[in-house]
Amino acid sequence: MTASPMTDMAETDTDTDTDTQAQPRTGSGRRSAPLVLRNRAFGAVWLGQVLAQAAVRMFQVGVSWWIVAYAVPEARGLASGLFMAVCTLPAVALAPVVAGAVARFPHRSVLRTSAAVAGAASAALALWAYGGGLPLTTVYAAGLALATCQAFFDPCLTTSVPELVDDADIETATGFELSTQSLAGLAGALLGALTVDRAGVAGLAAGCAAAYLGAAVLVASARFRTVAADGADGANGAAAPPRRRPLRRILAELPSVRRILICFTAANLFTAAVFVVIPLYTRSVLFGGGGTVALLEASLGTGALVGAFTGTRVPGRPTVAGAWCLGLMALALALPGLFAQRPVVAGCLAVAGWCAGAVSVRFVALFQRMVPTADKPGFFAVMQAVLGASLPVASLVFGSAGDFLSPQTLCLVQGVGLLPAACALALLGSRTPDPAVAEPAPTGGER
Repeated sequence: MTASPMTDMAETDTDTDTDTQAQPRTGSGRRSAPLVLRNRAFGAVWLGQVLAQAAVRMFQVGVSWWIVAYAVPEARGLASGLFMAVCTLPAVALAPVVAGAVARFPHRSVLRTSAAVAGAASAALALWAYGGGLPLTTVYAAGLALATCQAFFDPCLTTSVPELVDDADIETATGFELSTQSLAGLAGALLGALTVDRAGVAGLAAGCAAAYLGAAVLVASARFRTVAADGADGANGAAAPPRRRPLRRILAELPSVRRILICFTAANLFTAAVFVVIPLYTRSVLFGGGGTVALLEASLGTGALVGAFTGTRVPGRPTVAGAWCLGLMALALALPGLFAQRPVVAGCLAVAGWCAGAVSVRFVALFQRMVPTADKPGFFAVMQAVLGASLPVASLVFGSAGDFLSPQTLCLVQGVGLLPAACALALLGSRTPDPAVAEPAPTGGER
């Protein structure tokens, strides 16, 4: 897809997150500039996303390493798996609440409030940790609070893309958005374990607080335009309220999308375990410290970042490309179970990250075009919940198993477990259209 020039957006002084659309800027330099530079609103939100998602990833990686290396002398796998399960529960349990909030309230307000509350929670944890005597349950509670804020932030951000960019730039914006998750994961992975080694949980929480509050300021400064249910800008910044439909009905009317989500939910049972396996593998197999955890997490994040930018270049229909990527990811996750050299493990995680990033771009871009505008708040909340439903299970199962099985065995289980999901996705074949040729979805409430 060729990106078209972005238009300026003027916003009212009220908190209704509306604006009007100005004439497109001209000039080859403006047209050839990256989307985040030629659209200031999208650029600000994108940078805010980097800070917010880096903060939550930094916290999760840092606390996981703190549990394994410092806080829990026994049953480290169960303790770290329980923490990761806590961090994934809100996206699943709160899906209907998130969908309602995203559909009802201005998206800028939801994003800003989520980031601000997460910043306040991180700051409170930092103050407690600096005072000493930090209970493990308090850290779990902080992880739950940050995950809850992120459960509102992420689907709202995805839903907001049409309010920030033109239709011709949706796929480009989606690539940036998904690359941000990878970039944030990379930054958080590099800083999380290293920060814990040098400054403890107090320094970790203080850094997260600064990032979240910075994200809240950036989102508050961005200009959103209101998009009506038919996908057009609302006249004078006003749009008719969309008809909300039950979340189950949204998926019932999108059978190909539903099948894809089921495949990836099954795949996530094994891919999500990597965040539990990495600290266990580092301590028990590589005998490394926070620097090794940072290296492995950074390898995974770097691969995902490259995959997010190159995913649209992977040939074939989404289902075919996705099946091949899942198969390659299975191999990459299994090899560390056979070869325990640090460069091999880092390289395999980079490949696995690339597969995840490439698949995400292809399918989220497909969903952006297939799902009606009025259904997007509910759909993306459902998507997050469906995909996230396997994360707490994977964290608990692999974390508990890590106290009895070697991390190398867990790697082999991950690889073998991905293969059925790859085969199922390949069997979908021509049932799913390519986003490059798919017609936009109907925009009415009933179809």
